[in-house]
Amino acid sequence: MPGGVIDVDPEAHHHHGKPAGQINDEDRLADLGYKQELKRGWSVIQSFGISFSIISVITGVTTLFLYGLTTGGPGVMASGWIIVSFFTMFVALAMAEIVSSIPTSGGPYHWAALIAKPKYSAFAAWTTGYANLLGQVAVTTGISFGNAGLISTLGALHGFDVTPAKTVGIYAGLLVSHGLVNTFGVTTLGVLNHTSIALHSLGVFGLVVALLAKAPTHRSGAEVFSFFYDATGWGDRASHAYVAVISILTCQYTITGFDASAHLAEETTAAAWNAPIGVITSVGASAVFGFFVLLGFLFSIQDFDATVNSEVGQPVLQIFCDVFGIKGATVAFAFIIICVWHCGLFSITSNSRMMYAFSRDRALPGWFDYVDSKYSSPIRTIWLAVVLAFILSLPSLGSAVAFAAATSIATIGLYISYGIPILILLIEGDNFVRGPFHLGKFSRPVGFVAVSWICFITIAGCLPELTPVDSQTLNYTPVAVGIVAFYALSSWFLWARKWFKGPRAMALEELAVEAGEPNTHLHKSGSVEEKKGGDISEAVEPAN
Repeated sequence: MPGGVIDVDPEAHHHHGKPAGQINDEDRLADLGYKQELKRGWSVIQSFGISFSIISVITGVTTLFLYGLTTGGPGVMASGWIIVSFFTMFVALAMAEIVSSIPTSGGPYHWAALIAKPKYSAFAAWTTGYANLLGQVAVTTGISFGNAGLISTLGALHGFDVTPAKTVGIYAGLLVSHGLVNTFGVTTLGVLNHTSIALHSLGVFGLVVALLAKAPTHRSGAEVFSFFYDATGWGDRASHAYVAVISILTCQYTITGFDASAHLAEETTAAAWNAPIGVITSVGASAVFGFFVLLGFLFSIQDFDATVNSEVGQPVLQIFCDVFGIKGATVAFAFIIICVWHCGLFSITSNSRMMYAFSRDRALPGWFDYVDSKYSSPIRTIWLAVVLAFILSLPSLGSAVAFAAATSIATIGLYISYGIPILILLIEGDNFVRGPFHLGKFSRPVGFVAVSWICFITIAGCLPELTPVDSQTLNYTPVAVGIVAFYALSSWFLWARKWFKGPRAMALEELAVEAGEPNTHLHKSGSVEEKKGGDISEAVEPAN
């Protein structure tokens, strides 16, 4: 029987042909089998803002600037940004079409479940969910551990003794601050969202303009757009093309996390329209603005060799010192740290909503399916996100490439979870129930390009980054991704398939409980009937 997005109770929630955008948000959520538990009130600006804050071009560009300079250099960084931005927009457009139809906190795993054929629905949800969970945790690690590194570097400039253990301690403090604000400051999150938008747009714009205006000299166009530099060793051992491929991490890691608009859909008004707009505009704005920031930094380099081999240990801080002096550099770098803190804060917000939805469907222990009545926040999954992100940072105590690996894991985990529902839609698209935002006849071509690009960056993110490869330089991304993939697949076939029903069946079961029926099956006619001895997870036909 064909797959598609289901309306679990078309009789009780019948809207007489209204498009999804005209249906009340709570009714639409009920159509998909869930009650409104999270506080809804986020606008399209806030939907844009949370993804824009998590993408946070200043975070990605600053924390991976040294990686970019030594893995291809300015020329590859500049051209790579354009290429990555172009193809990532295809991913964003394909995702926006899906979230318009399925505006729930579950995001990609929920999309996969409802688009897939019913007999594959639970498996699609399980595998997509764990890929997204891995990416969510890793992106928080990349953001906040990167920020801990920035704080340590700034401290070292003023005499602070930096050690891996101290950096991990700073990281733990950042995570706790994010957990506390998310726990007790749900209302404050809305205010901080607007603050974050201002910091990441007007604030960063002002910083880059000041940098360009103050810089004593500027690099030439050839030095920025054509200069290739390789410190990985792969340029001689493999090829410049190989170096260019692995260098896309700088750009691709930066433009991740825009599924946050989807994860906050249950807290967004007119979610079927505002959530997809948040996804698209955050990627578009970040692509343009990020290119401006990247070029601003590259043109302001005063001495390339001194910047790459900086005594302060961070090339962006070295650029600031060369242009603004020590005091000015301290202020400018502290501003970036504040921006990155906001980025990490909203990453925990997004993570916790995904984990809450995952536990609501029992892919995580049901104990995490909890929203505090006083603060209207999923407290237990907030702190689960904090703990998991901290654990993922521990390899940094013994690995020189742990941070780069965390960013690779984030990129691969998130984009695989984006790609699975898009791929399923390519296969099962004839039965897809569109929301108010859709791509029409361009849906499949856009989806094909998006899936192809995700396959490419998944391979690129697993390649060795330094040579020779040893215990200190090993890219453990394939190991971490492999462990999660092994767990997701083995757990499914060994035990999860016996009890995990997925969002589709969970919705039907909730409907049966509310109706007081022991078991139900939604027939093609759209009516809910008792099905003696039947399986609640059997196929349902999409409501058109």
